Amino acid sequence: MRTRSVLAFLAAAALLTLTACEGSGTATKPTQAKGGSDTAVLPDLMGKGLQSAQDQAQSAGFRRLASHDALGRGRAQAFDRNWKVCSQTPAPGTRPTDTKVDFGAVKLTEDCPAKDGSGERPPSKAGGTMPAFTGKSVKVAREALDSSTSLTVKDASGSGRMVLVESNWQVCAQDPAAGAKLDGQPVRLEAVKFSEACP
Repeated sequence: MRTRSVLAFLAAAALLTLTACEGSGTATKPTQAKGGSDTAVLPDLMGKGLQSAQDQAQSAGFRRLASHDALGRGRAQAFDRNWKVCSQTPAPGTRPTDTKVDFGAVKLTEDCPAKDGSGERPPSKAGGTMPAFTGKSVKVAREALDSSTSLTVKDASGSGRMVLVESNWQVCAQDPAAGAKLDGQPVRLEAVKFSEACP
């Protein structure tokens, strides 16, 4: 009997808390457009922390959220609180709530690029020719090559370091050269960290 009373009390408390929370929010409620889809105002979220931007977009009614590395290095935003928003697509304004919102982000310690670098990636899969990888991350280069390609990556500084986090290394040299025919031959890249200059 006592267990039922405790459960009933907890259920009532949860209901009161939920009701209080619903009434205290400042987000605007989505409205329905003529076509039957909900619309809401997507705020300007540039310059905000990625986690805060995602939370605010969700509070406004947008659920289809994505993010990418604005520097074009292919890094995953594993800890959203460590990233800041440099760009957002679409721009702020009234939008259908089922619109995909994509944030271009960099780490908190980095400067936003003048232009989002994600569009500068090589093709997702190399066709019959070798793409130009110089200046791209080793990770982006690996993703552009067929998964059956034998790939060797060497530290171009001559220090013999292992390239472990490929998104932190930029390609300085490649063999075969850009534009060469790819027909199963091994690919060799030389790279340094993005904070270093190619030799």
